[in-house]
Amino acid sequence: MKRLMAFGLALCMGVTALTGCTDGSATATTAAAGTQTEQTGKAGDKAQEGAAAGTSEASGESGEEGQKAASGIDKLVLTYVVSPLNVPSIIEKNQKIFAQSFEDMGISVEYAEINSGADQTQALASGDVQILYAVGATSVILSAANGADIKVLNMYSRSPKAFCMYSKDDSLTTPESLKGKTIAGPAGTNLHELLAAYLATGGLTIEDVDYVNMGIAEAKAGLDGGSVDVALIAGATAYQAKQQGYHMVADGEGLIKAIIAVAVREDFYEKNQDVISRFMEAQDKIAAFMKENQEETLKIVAGELDLDEEAVQEMYGYYDFSMDISQEDKDGFQKTADFMLESDMIESPLDVNTLFIQ
Repeated sequence: MKRLMAFGLALCMGVTALTGCTDGSATATTAAAGTQTEQTGKAGDKAQEGAAAGTSEASGESGEEGQKAASGIDKLVLTYVVSPLNVPSIIEKNQKIFAQSFEDMGISVEYAEINSGADQTQALASGDVQILYAVGATSVILSAANGADIKVLNMYSRSPKAFCMYSKDDSLTTPESLKGKTIAGPAGTNLHELLAAYLATGGLTIEDVDYVNMGIAEAKAGLDGGSVDVALIAGATAYQAKQQGYHMVADGEGLIKAIIAVAVREDFYEKNQDVISRFMEAQDKIAAFMKENQEETLKIVAGELDLDEEAVQEMYGYYDFSMDISQEDKDGFQKTADFMLESDMIESPLDVNTLFIQ
């Protein structure tokens, strides 16, 4: 019964977009109130103007209209999730990098603030969103396992140390010491996988603890109030627990990959190569800004997340924002897919190689 309940709850909550973990309170808002993105755009002159455009930069000369999207798309909607520390998203929006990159193609950029992985992948499937800019590997896997058209374009981040298990009880130092304890955190997430992986090192499973499915904020509140023995938390919430002097039972280092990716529908990718190319060029500009303006980057992120710069600097060191897809990344996806199968979150084995655009 517990496994059935965990499965149902995992499907409802999905996985967070940003880190694979969420407080369960998804908000889906765009500048156009989540309206369906037009795939055909304007059919007349724009389609003719863009037919032979390629992906060259706009000349910038007065009077020139610049390159238009060959597909006729005039609006691009991307997810925007900042927690726990999605630096590229924060920098991009602050510097208007996507907006400027697509301006000469006649494409406006809008943002969908969707924190739930399940809601993200549903928005992608419906066409309300064209690019999931930071979605957890678990969300991608669950969506694909359910037959959705979803492909990984490139990587967003890896941050195993950002995912933690905290307790007030400093005697909880081994997997065996957690047996029978009440442990709270979001199901179907990197944190859920962390708990399972940590218990496995001691020959235990989720069945050996009293696992309660709840969001990060609620798990932390439960730990504060004493109703929870261990809270599965990440990002700024984990940093707060550390500042309060709580005991860290374990983090994800060596246990999980904590992969966040960038995903699109394959049909969108195939029909909009010019848009995809421009998007990836913009990603390079974001990475360059972060590298060349580190102090400014920390200030921008601290302001967006309402944190002090010291906290941002410490957490920033936990993240690898490289966009390249490595074999290690694919192995991490496979490990997560296998975990989801063992946890009854997906019904059949999944070869994760099918998730990547060939």
